[in-house]
Amino acid sequence: MSDKNTAKRIMICAPGSGSGKTLITCALLRILKRRGFNPASFKCGPDYIDPMFHRTVLGIPSRNLDLFLAGRQGVLRSLERGMSGSDIGVIEAVMGFFDGYSPESCKGSSYELSCVTNTPAILVVNARGMSLSILPLVKGFCGFGERKMIKGIILNNVSLSVAKELSERILKETGVPVIGSLPVMKSADLKSRHLGLVLPGEVPGILDAIGMVSDELEANLDFDKLIDISMEAGYFGDDEKPASGICCDEGEVCRGSFAPFPAGGAKVRVGIARDEAFSFYYEDNLELLSEMGAELVFFSPLHDRNLPDVSRLIIGGGYPELHAKELSENRSMLRDIKEAADAGMPILAECGGFLYLMESLEDPEGNEYKMTGVFPGKTHMTEKLTHFGYVKVTKNTDNMYLLDGEEIRGHEFHYYKAGDDGDCLTMTKPSGKRSWKGYMSCNRVFAGFAHLYYPSCPAFVRRFMDA
Repeated sequence: MSDKNTAKRIMICAPGSGSGKTLITCALLRILKRRGFNPASFKCGPDYIDPMFHRTVLGIPSRNLDLFLAGRQGVLRSLERGMSGSDIGVIEAVMGFFDGYSPESCKGSSYELSCVTNTPAILVVNARGMSLSILPLVKGFCGFGERKMIKGIILNNVSLSVAKELSERILKETGVPVIGSLPVMKSADLKSRHLGLVLPGEVPGILDAIGMVSDELEANLDFDKLIDISMEAGYFGDDEKPASGICCDEGEVCRGSFAPFPAGGAKVRVGIARDEAFSFYYEDNLELLSEMGAELVFFSPLHDRNLPDVSRLIIGGGYPELHAKELSENRSMLRDIKEAADAGMPILAECGGFLYLMESLEDPEGNEYKMTGVFPGKTHMTEKLTHFGYVKVTKNTDNMYLLDGEEIRGHEFHYYKAGDDGDCLTMTKPSGKRSWKGYMSCNRVFAGFAHLYYPSCPAFVRRFMDA
């Protein structure tokens, strides 16, 4: 067994969203760096924003670990690659620890991921407004599930005196130690908006705020116990069989194969839109593009006046609606992208990128701004999520990227609606009980709302590279 498959690691989980997982994960990453460790970070599920906070602390990419998008082997591969060169891994869970695809089971949950990767979990409990009531909550979480993966507790938003009294009782009742506590720190709250947390760049003094939380947590943290728990992590190699009842077949993804790019070959320059408006990218997607021969050229539709010298474009998701005026005023960039699309440049765009390719975009205040006009129609914000959750994506009408019999996995999460969402692809919920059409195609441009996970169908990316 190699060191990278047995490295120390922990998962930071919680009873539900809003418990402080992201803030405490970032604080622990900072503490580990202070103590001389070289940590790697990961995020359970399809979330884009939390990994940005990890990256802000570490200065290196954070990877998503998602059993639906990547399957068991894909998750293990991403974990192995992410751990390369690091001596400890920190995985931030998603939602409540046992929350999966449906209320009927733990399939797709952070708990399942902790079992599949043999990673011990530390439960973050938001104790605000609670005292003894914390005990039955913790007792229930520690005792639930076929495998008891919770090995430590961190109490958040609690006075030090209450934390001390509760710690002894929790250990006595559950056998699980409270390894740290954090008092209420209003100045360090991370604010949210309609797609989750605000972006790190929008939080004034974000590193200073995380530093303050790190100081407070470190003063009330049993660091040695934290490391002891991380050393309980087991082997996570591909040849390891999943535990009984763990890792549903729903998460097993058939990828097919692709020929790796030959060393010394001429790279294909692929422009990647990345700035305050477009920032939602899976690290695995970018890595697969590179493996297929892409030279990634990052540019800003907000700040750059012209497209870089590239032969293909990818415009990811993000918050273009919050920057609609500035995007509209950058007319030379709008013109360059429209001309590139009309000339047949292969372009992939999803969610926010799809909005940018329409004729106009309405901001949250109802102001309408001109966009690139690659596709006809206007887009506007609705009062509720238009589509939300995982999808299996298949061909509906002929297009050059996804063919008959192929499936690519994805995720939708958007409040915006286009006049025409397109009908090239069919998005189907994992249960198979609901489906809808989406994605538009024009020349070699392919765009829609679903965020696609490229490694689930390398042939899709291969056609983009070869177009």
